[in-house]
Amino acid sequence: MKKKLSLIFAVASLLFVTNACTDLEEQVLDETLKANLSPDEAANGLIAPVYALLPNLFQHTTYFALNEISTDEAILPYRGGTDWGDNGIYLALHQHNTTATDPNVTSTWNTLSQSISRSITAITGLKDSKSTTAALYAAEARGMRAYYNMIMLDMYGVVFVKDDPNVASVIIRGDEAVKYIESELLAIEPIVQPKSVVGPGRLNQVAVWGLLARLNLNAAVYRNIYAPTFTFSPADMDKVIQYTDKIIASGQAKLSPDYFAIFGNQNHTNQELIFAVDQRSDLNGHNRLAYFSISGDQFPLAAFPAANGTDGPAITSDFYQSWVQAYGAVDPKRDPRFYQENMSVYSNTADTCVKDSDYKINRGILRGQQYGALRVNGAFVRCPDGRLKVGKLAYVTRNRADLPVSFGELVDFTTAGSNYNTGFRVAKYEFGSESNTGRNKGDADIVILRLADIYMMRAEAKLRKSNDAAAALADVNIVRASRTATTPPPALTTMNLDLLFRERGFEFYWEMLRRSDMIRFGKYEGKWTEKSNADVKKRIFPIPQGAIDGASNTPGYLVQNEGY
Repeated sequence: MKKKLSLIFAVASLLFVTNACTDLEEQVLDETLKANLSPDEAANGLIAPVYALLPNLFQHTTYFALNEISTDEAILPYRGGTDWGDNGIYLALHQHNTTATDPNVTSTWNTLSQSISRSITAITGLKDSKSTTAALYAAEARGMRAYYNMIMLDMYGVVFVKDDPNVASVIIRGDEAVKYIESELLAIEPIVQPKSVVGPGRLNQVAVWGLLARLNLNAAVYRNIYAPTFTFSPADMDKVIQYTDKIIASGQAKLSPDYFAIFGNQNHTNQELIFAVDQRSDLNGHNRLAYFSISGDQFPLAAFPAANGTDGPAITSDFYQSWVQAYGAVDPKRDPRFYQENMSVYSNTADTCVKDSDYKINRGILRGQQYGALRVNGAFVRCPDGRLKVGKLAYVTRNRADLPVSFGELVDFTTAGSNYNTGFRVAKYEFGSESNTGRNKGDADIVILRLADIYMMRAEAKLRKSNDAAAALADVNIVRASRTATTPPPALTTMNLDLLFRERGFEFYWEMLRRSDMIRFGKYEGKWTEKSNADVKKRIFPIPQGAIDGASNTPGYLVQNEGY
């Protein structure tokens, strides 16, 4: 039987968008790759796999887990002694005790390795292509290879250099790796298209500039990962400023007035996105980042009574207290990035009836008693007029109707701190509107780069280069002032590195930037809830034991990272 492969040139498949406005139809290619494929069809078939594993990479138990649960922003206890135990891997991850056999470490490594391999295959196959898109696609494949290697360097301390599929990769580290990634991105910079042409789901001009800025901002870390302190050279900071200036001046991205729209189901057209995992509904994306934290008794969709959360990670008390300290006597929900109320908390003693079209859970950091659609025997309870009955939620699905879905600040690895309802939760990404299970069919594109980070990187570079606090403060306040859909957060009056680190936490929480931020700002060896390990060797993860074993026939080829 022939299996058909849909290609919508973006993630699972991709369409090439030209400057002309045309109605683009899905291209369906036969996976047997018949000999009569046109050059353009063959080129599409080569480039699609380069992007196809991005949703896998950005799942809750891969890139997210490693870069958030290892920090002060997220903690995942053994919920109720029944859920998320997973042989203690999430406890170890948070405490910096991860081992080389951790399945999430292995899965992330394998996804990156496969994506690098697919990029090389595309580069090779496109060399002799007669397609009009061949040069552009080859540049994108080369740039994506550099991007995947940049993640490899950030997480595992290694980069793979390979052009010929029949020759073994050369493994490089440190300064050599930084220079290689930079040279690859610079080589494709003149070829890739503006974001206005190809959108945020493909590697575009401003995305390349943004990756170059991020690379140079972290270059001091990558060159000497175990250094007691990092020396950020003026030359590196000048490059950060150069590329962020170019992005801002280009006008190819704009700050979103509505903070949570950046992570909403219609965010593919949100102008703040620079580079993202394309998850529009026809691309079969996942909903894992939306369902991971919320309760198993929160059912966000009126159409799907089986779509719920999973009581995964919460924020630590330490991270929550950084908001409290910033706002003092004022509730941190004053900040539009902290919380968005879509469904008011009901103060009446009776349950409330809500139209299906009005039913929408709150977003951001969720605290206290949660309200939602009530269920009995797997079906939503309806009011006499057919509307949803909404009321206080309890852990009915856990056979704990006595336990309210009321999120408290306490969360740790004790029995009391590991209950189903411990810890404030995060609903940053909007729950996918078609996610009938809660796990699949996510609509929201997953952010890789957005304009707020460009301003924040420029602010940091100015502080690190010349302690230009005034310029850094101006950049931070531009971002804060932009959230005008509601009352924006008040302007800050002073700026230094510690305040900037705190501000990055407020702006980018749970966007998978926290680990690299903590390392760069010298915070990763600190203490927070359930974590006291100060070993600098834990800044990067172990190379999976399976990869070490697989390379054992070539002595010294793949050497385990120190400390593992």
